[in-house]
Amino acid sequence: MNIQYMGWPNCIRLYNSEVEVVVATDIGLRILRFGYIGKQNIFYLSPDEKGKIGGDQWRIYGGHRLWHAPEAIPRSYSPDNAPVSYSSDSQTLKITQPEEPGTGIIKEIEISLSPDKNQLKVVHRLINQNLWPVKLSAWALSVMGEGGEAVIPQEPFGEGDDFLLPVRSMALWSYTNMNDPRWIWGKRFIRARQDPRLKSEQKIGVLNKQGWVAYNLGEDMLIKFFAFDPDAEYPDFQSNQEIYINEKFLEVETLGPYQQMEPGGRTEHVEYWFLTKGKLGETEESIVENVLPMVSVFRESLIKSGLRFSC
Repeated sequence: MNIQYMGWPNCIRLYNSEVEVVVATDIGLRILRFGYIGKQNIFYLSPDEKGKIGGDQWRIYGGHRLWHAPEAIPRSYSPDNAPVSYSSDSQTLKITQPEEPGTGIIKEIEISLSPDKNQLKVVHRLINQNLWPVKLSAWALSVMGEGGEAVIPQEPFGEGDDFLLPVRSMALWSYTNMNDPRWIWGKRFIRARQDPRLKSEQKIGVLNKQGWVAYNLGEDMLIKFFAFDPDAEYPDFQSNQEIYINEKFLEVETLGPYQQMEPGGRTEHVEYWFLTKGKLGETEESIVENVLPMVSVFRESLIKSGLRFSC
């Protein structure tokens, strides 16, 4: 269904009986909305950029987008202010951005909404149109709504076979302050809160072998799943999952493995989104009680479809 949304006249709405997805075609690639029908948008949209199109300056816009990692200027900040092409069948909408003139990369996102579940499959694809090989990682970034909280699972705690060796890596940026109150470093989880009163930027990256991350906004909980390949090389000191925070929003980011793309080659990175009702609570025990059962249910359905996790 084609609709007007937040000033953009040519958007596509996907929906089932409970949830809806709104995708831009005047700009892009952007998923502008994901939420329960008639209820809040789980994503942040920049109030100063709603409805804007055209120009040669990169804009955040908000919503969900596709980049290529590692981050670099100007490569990462190629403007996406022009219309995108799209095609669809009964199950999947594919949106394609024209070749980026400065990078020779074509970006595509394929979106499949379950007809009877609050579940979305999002395929992120980079295609190399250069005459030479390019090594990049597909980087999926969701700009989440103000005032929410993200949860990243820690690796299993204990003295098992991995007691003598580290179990995963963490990356810190030059502006990361581990004492910032928006971070909560727990035994079982890392929690990251968006607080509009705090204006400094924060960012971390982790090797998330558990393959899931959650974001709680009010009564809504978005749980994302993504594959982990133990043999792959990932950007940013082996980070396949990153969190960025400022005073306006929090970004939940996942990254696919580095891929050497020959001319005409491509790389893909897939996320699975589940929207449900729930709240994190203030303690790790509340996350164990309220979030992990949902993670287990969703995980089992994805394992049956072939998604790989570390355990």
